[in-house]
Amino acid sequence: MRILITGAARAIGAATADELTRAGHHVIATARDASKLQGLDVADRISLDVTDQHSIRSALERAGELDAIVNNAAVNGKGPLESFPLDMMRSMYETNTLGPLAMVQQVLPAWRIRGSGVVVNVSSVEGRVGAPLDGPYCHTKFALEALSESLHLELGHFGIRVVVIEPGYIAPGMKTGPCEAGDAAYADLWDQWDRSDDHLAGPDGRPGSDVVAVAIRRAIEDPATPLRVPVGDDAVLVLGARAQMDDASFEAAMRQTVGLTW
Repeated sequence: MRILITGAARAIGAATADELTRAGHHVIATARDASKLQGLDVADRISLDVTDQHSIRSALERAGELDAIVNNAAVNGKGPLESFPLDMMRSMYETNTLGPLAMVQQVLPAWRIRGSGVVVNVSSVEGRVGAPLDGPYCHTKFALEALSESLHLELGHFGIRVVVIEPGYIAPGMKTGPCEAGDAAYADLWDQWDRSDDHLAGPDGRPGSDVVAVAIRRAIEDPATPLRVPVGDDAVLVLGARAQMDDASFEAAMRQTVGLTW
């Protein structure tokens, strides 16, 4: 299959490019700075900014006909919502949510006529469960989940599959990005939440990029893949509990699990 990956320069994107190449797929790796893709063994490396329509059209024209797109490009940001800069949040939304939609809008007309295609949107457990201080990132991933579900319902009729990959809280790279500390009144919350990862890791430890990459490959190759695929012991634990509990019970369970007294 001919597969384009956004945000392929590092972490999950780079691991996915390697995984798909080893599996025999024709991989087009993209990033804003294509020079960061030089270490990847892929069919092509292309500069792509998913927030720029001209960049998207140019990249897709060079990539040629595609069988699948992996929307992995994302930016993070952390801080209390009370004071998180709205311009930064808009920028995150442009990349994390509107970027994937802008990508697929360009290919869907041809895929719809052809009757096939796979869209893999890399979300997060934080696309299903809100978290303190991660609200800016959560909101973009919650929106991506809704967008993906609507696309699934609209496009399945045409033979186009949509899959949402949901890595756990502690997937590599998830907690990187600009931080806005906010008022000193939030200092104790920062301290407690920064230590929460150690409580959420499952028996197999922290999910690595390679584990997420395998899940993405399987989603592309297996037509029976469900709409949502949690990846990592923490994702399975948290999302399983969220599906079975009401809001108050889930909050109480998570507070106890991570030791959150805030």
